[in-house]
Amino acid sequence: MQKTYFILTTLVVALFAMCFSVTAQKTQVYYYKIDDNISKPALRLTEKAVKEAEAGKYDYLFLELNTFGGELDAADKIRTLLLNTKVPSIVFINNNAASAGALISIACDSIYMMPGASIGAASVVDQTGQVLPDKYQSYMRSLMRTTAEHNGRNPNIAQAMVDPDVTIPGISDSGKVLTFTSEEAADNGFCEGVVNSREEALAQAGVEQPEIHEQELSPIEKIINFLVSPAVSGILIMCIVGGIWFELQAPGLGLPSIIALTAALLFFAPHYLEGLAAHWEILLFLAGIVLLMLEFFVIPGFGVAGISGIVLVIASLILTLVFNVGFKFTFNPEFNAPAHISKMTILVLVSTLAGFFLSLWLGKKLILAETRFGSLALRTGLETKQGFTSQDMRNEQYVGKEGVAQTILRPSGKINIDGEVLDATIEHGFANPGDKVKVTKFENAQLFVRKI
Repeated sequence: MQKTYFILTTLVVALFAMCFSVTAQKTQVYYYKIDDNISKPALRLTEKAVKEAEAGKYDYLFLELNTFGGELDAADKIRTLLLNTKVPSIVFINNNAASAGALISIACDSIYMMPGASIGAASVVDQTGQVLPDKYQSYMRSLMRTTAEHNGRNPNIAQAMVDPDVTIPGISDSGKVLTFTSEEAADNGFCEGVVNSREEALAQAGVEQPEIHEQELSPIEKIINFLVSPAVSGILIMCIVGGIWFELQAPGLGLPSIIALTAALLFFAPHYLEGLAAHWEILLFLAGIVLLMLEFFVIPGFGVAGISGIVLVIASLILTLVFNVGFKFTFNPEFNAPAHISKMTILVLVSTLAGFFLSLWLGKKLILAETRFGSLALRTGLETKQGFTSQDMRNEQYVGKEGVAQTILRPSGKINIDGEVLDATIEHGFANPGDKVKVTKFENAQLFVRKI
């Protein structure tokens, strides 16, 4: 009996051990997705992914990618993160990996592509899509070559994706930059396989029993990604400028100030957290506001203080939106700083003008017009036909009456009419106290008399 009990106990323990072993053998996969232009938010997602994958000791880092490219400064940093991590990386291109996306893809250990996807066309272009001179392409060529060599891929193919002058017999000889379809990439050994899903990609990569952990963004991170987008930044600038101008024109309302302050916080805070806004750029903005307030409320007219304030405010907004360290705007040779600065300058100027004219329009429609918002400002008209006048007309009743001079009139002084002491001006000459006078007219709130 004891022997039978021992055997059953052993079998139960072995069964639990087998179940635990099966559970423990599951492969831990960290999954995140880039489905937008390559920029600061994409870099932040990758930094978070690499950090959490390494800290959690995940077996694989899995990136699902769909992008037409973007800022190569951010792409270069993403490439460096993927090359340096000890966690094996897999990229699944579900549609496009163009330009900066191609650089990121070849930085991963394994590439899998969806049918109909493409990779390549990595020439450096400006904001209008024009290919930049060779001095910009040279750095990108070296990045593509060294990244491909690091992961055992053909460096000539990687270079052909940047340089149309590179010819590879049977692959690229058309004088155009190389772009592979998924089938072409697989046929030429530039991707590990053509798959229809991330699960199929993991299966082809030999990942057994994958347990996929998707990247989770905190609410704060989601809000930051939303606020740093150019479109939202432009709207916030409109609110800042419009609110400030509205408050300067009608001080004391409060609401425009609250709107401007809130918009400024929503504009500068996420850019500061993203590493775009420096302390001195925020101080420039505050200094500009102080100068504008001095111009409007302390210094008469509009001169140096007002113009300086406008310049500082606009400069701070532009500098916040561009990549710079101090007044240095170029990080890598491929970064087209003039085009980027021009784009951000146009965004700020257009938003500033829009905010200015919007504040004027809203001031007319919401405050001066007969609307439910009309109570925000005093609109009552004091018209003459309703009995309102700009001067006290009560003394007009004394015209034609006689009195005596109470003080000397030379020409102004005091007169007494029926016991009422009044200010008066004699029309000609002068009058001594006690002389009789007669009121001839009432004009500009003043009684005029002549000596009788």
